[in-house]
Amino acid sequence: MKKLFLLTALSACVGFAQAQTLPNPNTTTHTYEFTQNYDLVVPQGSKGETKLWVPLPFSNDYQNVQSIEFTGNYNQAYITENNQYGAKTLYATWDEKAQKRDLKVKFVVQTKDREPQLQGLLKDYQQPEKVEYSVDVTEYLKPTDHIKIDGIVKEYADKITGKETNPLKKAELIHQWIVENMERDNSVLGCGSGDVEQILTSGVLKGKCTDMNSVFVALARASGIPAREVFGIRLGQAIKMGEYSKIAFGNAKDKIANENTGQHCRAEFYLAGFGWVPVDSADVAKYRLTEKKAVNDAGTQAVSKYLFGNWEGNWVGFNHARDFTLYPAPELAPINNFGYPYAEVGGDPLNSFDAKEFGYEYTSKEL
Repeated sequence: MKKLFLLTALSACVGFAQAQTLPNPNTTTHTYEFTQNYDLVVPQGSKGETKLWVPLPFSNDYQNVQSIEFTGNYNQAYITENNQYGAKTLYATWDEKAQKRDLKVKFVVQTKDREPQLQGLLKDYQQPEKVEYSVDVTEYLKPTDHIKIDGIVKEYADKITGKETNPLKKAELIHQWIVENMERDNSVLGCGSGDVEQILTSGVLKGKCTDMNSVFVALARASGIPAREVFGIRLGQAIKMGEYSKIAFGNAKDKIANENTGQHCRAEFYLAGFGWVPVDSADVAKYRLTEKKAVNDAGTQAVSKYLFGNWEGNWVGFNHARDFTLYPAPELAPINNFGYPYAEVGGDPLNSFDAKEFGYEYTSKEL
């Protein structure tokens, strides 16, 4: 069985720069073909139906999904957005007697660098006197199980932002605090749990991308700024910041990269009268660890400055979902987030953080 979905494209122009200087604000577009091959590994003795939920990318002003294609030996498979966050999902099932559980998913997406800060669009930003958020924005002022906004989280937010009232400057203070105080820990499973209250209470200010960018989101919400994570995956090499490109993906021959560990969480916050603004405090920590740089190193500061208000388009976003129930509902509900595929066999979850144990292989090719 094979199904193909076609969508539209977008366009832009080209830019490049080094790590010790800010990148050129000209916007670069990228087109990627991302392939997911699943051969699900069912534990010996397992019984019952196998169910798989695969996150798919959305289309908006900075990424446009041109096509989605899937084929396999499943009993049924379909795309749905029927969940609290509208997270696009490919759902597939296999019966207990299936000899194999194969699925191939391929999508083509065109992305563009998202750089409102570099383009000067945030210069001299002032919040309007009357702030009215739409319903879809106010959702990202609310707490979730992993994104608390009271107690110790509110205490940290108030201490970090002080008497500042401009939401853009408050968000920048939060970003700077994370850069200066949090470190990446490669021993953390997957992208981290993003349990902000636990992180701040423990005083162990370490983790991976979901941990650090969730701290940004929670502190922003506690400061009255709508904010959200964006769960996705890296597709290509970073080219705009010299040394920084070493930590990204896409270094394989012929521009084909293995992306089994490419999952990455970014963040964004909302400014009334402007819209959503990109930020990625976590990748500053990844740069520091990989390149063995101090916080005050010129390279670290350049990366930190770029990643507040800018994203490079070597990545694709799937959804903003936190602490929610997939559709159709699995046995484990709610799930923390949806950056990795999720599967159950007879109601028992598979380990999606380990590509070999789960049974998937991801590759990306720049077109």
